[in-house]
Amino acid sequence: MNSILTDINRRTFVESFAKAVFGVSLLPSFGITHAAENKVGGKAKSVIFLYMRGGISHIDTFDPKPGKPEMGGVKAIKTSADGIQISEWFPLLAKQMHHVSLVRSMTSTQGIHDRGTYLAHTSYFMTSTITHPSLGSWAVKQLNPVNAVLPGNILINGSPQHPRSGYMPTQLAPLPIVDPGAGLQNSTLPKKISESDFVRRIALAKALGTPFVAQTPHRDAAAYLKVQQDAASLMKSEDLKVFDISHEDKKMQAAYGNHTFGKGCLLARRLVESGVRFIEVEDAHNWDTHNDQIKQMENMTPSTDQTMAALLEDLHQRGLLKSTLVVMATEFGRSPQISNTTAGRGHHPGVFTWWLAGAGMKGGYIHGKSDEIGEHVAEKPVTMPDCNATIAQAMGIDLQKIEHSPSGRPFTVADKGKPVDEVFA
Repeated sequence: MNSILTDINRRTFVESFAKAVFGVSLLPSFGITHAAENKVGGKAKSVIFLYMRGGISHIDTFDPKPGKPEMGGVKAIKTSADGIQISEWFPLLAKQMHHVSLVRSMTSTQGIHDRGTYLAHTSYFMTSTITHPSLGSWAVKQLNPVNAVLPGNILINGSPQHPRSGYMPTQLAPLPIVDPGAGLQNSTLPKKISESDFVRRIALAKALGTPFVAQTPHRDAAAYLKVQQDAASLMKSEDLKVFDISHEDKKMQAAYGNHTFGKGCLLARRLVESGVRFIEVEDAHNWDTHNDQIKQMENMTPSTDQTMAALLEDLHQRGLLKSTLVVMATEFGRSPQISNTTAGRGHHPGVFTWWLAGAGMKGGYIHGKSDEIGEHVAEKPVTMPDCNATIAQAMGIDLQKIEHSPSGRPFTVADKGKPVDEVFA
């Protein structure tokens, strides 16, 4: 074995071993498929990933149980999709459900926020030995950029729990935007610095940095220089104005809402128009409703309903929904039972709902089913790696392609996740 390893480097050995053991002919039986082979997917030029931090209740939103005491008196309403009902707290989104595929059989084993969030974003369980990259980092690593100047991966109002680029190079991490209404901050030259000074400094940084990177094998050195060069290009580009949502019509701004989530989703639409591959917008609300479930939902849902409905309608009217995949995700659901002491719902990873819309997804469709009170999966369980494999397939990402961590460990975009082909039109 030692003589063999002297001829084959470690990474090549690991990849060759994986292919030998799990050969290409066996991969489909494990649910690891390629979009081209399945003849579905590949229509999503961009993804807008809407993350509901805290674990949004499925029963109170997209998987209601009409007439059941677990609803706490909340009613279900009809939608624009025949036979599909959602909670009365989402009257505007109800008018857009003909665009949406509801996955009501999501299930997980991770009932702690940080672990659930990590799994939702990476398809891997959290460990102490490695940090895995988020789906957006995979997208910009594997797919050619649509816009060579703008970052391909952007995170709006993201939390510290987001795994960013994990073990992948730093330049693949999402560009963080804290205030979507303020444009891209710190992106213009200070008044004391002239254009000629700026050009001279960039040239000097390149002259000093390039030899250093050539002599320094650590990838972070090259990543830092790449980030610096990309930032300099963006600062001088006309594309910078895409981050300024004040250019939008006042009526359009009002339609999305004058709050962080609304501004973030409006910015996401502008970024899609400019060719950004992956945009995540985290809702500013905390859906961790351990106390006063009904009151909290009454306070939080109007703005979220407004924004998600406006986003789907806007993308549709502009013809962008055909090539843009919108995903609503969360780390887990909430318990069917409302506590007698706190009037809230606890963490419930056993069953919950994600939804997908646009980019070749079926509209007005329900995949899977929870039981009569929303406590367990009754039909067609779907894991978060499964749903992420579906998103990746929609983008045309090769689910079989192996990427290696710096230590040489092989990983794929959705781990063992199987794409849910039934949601594709």
